[in-house]
Amino acid sequence: QVHLVESGGGLVQAGGSLRLSCAASGRTFSSVAMGWFRQAPGKEREFVAAITWSGGSTEYADSVKGRFSISRDNIKMTVYLQMNSLKPEGTAVYYCAARTGRLIKRDPADFGSWGQGTQVTVSS
Repeated sequence: QVHLVESGGGLVQAGGSLRLSCAASGRTFSSVAMGWFRQAPGKEREFVAAITWSGGSTEYADSVKGRFSISRDNIKMTVYLQMNSLKPEGTAVYYCAARTGRLIKRDPADFGSWGQGTQVTVSS
């Protein structure tokens, strides 16, 4: 099991940038794939980005492709989400999640460990 704590959320104007961090604890961090998801009020949790255990492969939702970047530092046991050109529709609680296995998945049900979430609000 991996314990996850997100940080870096806040209020930003449309077009601005934020970098989210997700600090992990647990001996298995370097062997788990990581993902970022978000959930807006009244909506289902949706996939944003994911990265394999080695960092060698990444995937993004079409809505953030070209603007967001996921990365990880296995020594620091941290995964990051750099968000540029933010849009008001990006307002949501952002969660990081971990799953055992080498493959990237997009379904929240495939992830066994979750952080508490960090609020991102993008004003127009």
